[in-house]
Amino acid sequence: TFADCPNGENVCLSLDGSSLNYDSNTDIAGFQFAHDGCAVSASGGDAGAAGFMISASETMVLGFSLTGAVIPAGSGTLVDLGSADCTESALTDFVFSDSAGDPLTSAWSEIAAGCTDETACNYDAAAEEDDGSCEYVVDCAGECGGSAVEDCAGECGGTAVVDCAG
Repeated sequence: TFADCPNGENVCLSLDGSSLNYDSNTDIAGFQFAHDGCAVSASGGDAGAAGFMISASETMVLGFSLTGAVIPAGSGTLVDLGSADCTESALTDFVFSDSAGDPLTSAWSEIAAGCTDETACNYDAAAEEDDGSCEYVVDCAGECGGSAVEDCAGECGGTAVVDCAG
């Protein structure tokens, strides 16, 4: 959603394997971006479904319609890059335009990271990407991932120890 765009840009981008995904608040009539060689055969996606001409060179991907077709505002897969090797830093210099030829602003989505495992005691329902922080043990004080333990007298966090007199 647009709440994920850092500054309310027109087009928010994200990667999922070889799919370059978008979320746009306006129709997209054309796009281009540079890549470091990772986009080996860009094709398909919503650009392909809209009848866009899609061209991928060794360093650039270009998509537009010869008939005036647009990718409707909304979200989906803009184009399949043909390889899951692309990263955000490998895809740069994005240019999007609307049907009047005016530029659209774009940015990478800000994805909420956290624990996505529902069985963990620190599960974060708002997290969209797992950051490896999941904890599964609740200590005696009820703290998820805590380190409090019971002493020999049964007191959580206590200092009692068994001495030589018992």
